[in-house]
Amino acid sequence: MSTLTARNKASRGSDRRNVIVLEDVSKQYPNGTRALQDVSLAIPDGDFVFLVGASGAGKSTIIRLLTRAEAPTAGRIEVDGEDVGRLTRSHVPHLRRKLGVVFQDFKLLPAKTVYENVAFALQVTGHPDDEVRERTDVALELVGLSKRRDHYPDQLSGGEQQRTAIARALVGKPPIVVADEPTGNLDPVTSWEIIQLLSRINELGTTLVMATHNQEIVNAMRKRVVALEHGSIVRDQAQGGYQHA
Repeated sequence: MSTLTARNKASRGSDRRNVIVLEDVSKQYPNGTRALQDVSLAIPDGDFVFLVGASGAGKSTIIRLLTRAEAPTAGRIEVDGEDVGRLTRSHVPHLRRKLGVVFQDFKLLPAKTVYENVAFALQVTGHPDDEVRERTDVALELVGLSKRRDHYPDQLSGGEQQRTAIARALVGKPPIVVADEPTGNLDPVTSWEIIQLLSRINELGTTLVMATHNQEIVNAMRKRVVALEHGSIVRDQAQGGYQHA
C-alpha cells in the first residue's frame, strides 16, 4: 500500500469519497523524458484543484493520464472508482464519459455550429434526439450562449469558443471536469469570466481539476493548489496561491 501525503490523508478523512486517486504514479516517455516521479494525490468529490508549475513540471501529463490519453509507467490511477491502468482500449470511451475535458485551444469542429458542437458529444454516444436537444439547450444556457447557438466557431470570440467547449464538456453530466490551460489563449478579462464560470460549475457539484500558468487567477481564487516541480509534487495547500504565501 502506498503512502499518501499528510494532506491527502486529511482529505480522505472527510466524509467525501475520493473521485481521483494517484498512488506512486510515474511516467516516462519513450524518448527518456521522465514527466512524473512517484506522484500520490487524492481529490475528493466536489473539490476544485489547481495544478500549477512551470512548463514541463508535469501538469499536462497528469491530465493526459486521467483521461487515458497516456498510460502510467508505474503506479495506480483511479477515476470515479475505476482503475484507469487496467482499462482495456474498448472501455476507455466509458471512462471518458465520466470526464468532461476542456483544452487551451478549444478543439471545436469548424464546420459545426455552437449547438452542433455541443450536441455532437451526445450524438456519438447514442443518446435519443429528445435528450440531446434538452441537454444541449441546458448546457448552452448555463454558459450563456443560447443566443449564439447557430453561429460557427470562426464567428465567435475566443471567450465564446471556450464557453462552447465548456458546454460540450458538461453536456454529458460528467462528475469530473479537467481543464488544461483553459485560459491560455484568452485576454485577462475573458480569462476571469471563464474562471468564474468554472467556479460556478464546481459549486453545482462537479469536481474540477485545472492545470494553469495563470498566477493572478490562482492567487485570487484561493482554492486548493497542487504545485509540481520536475515531475514531483512539492506543495499541496488548501486555499493556496501560486507561490507560497
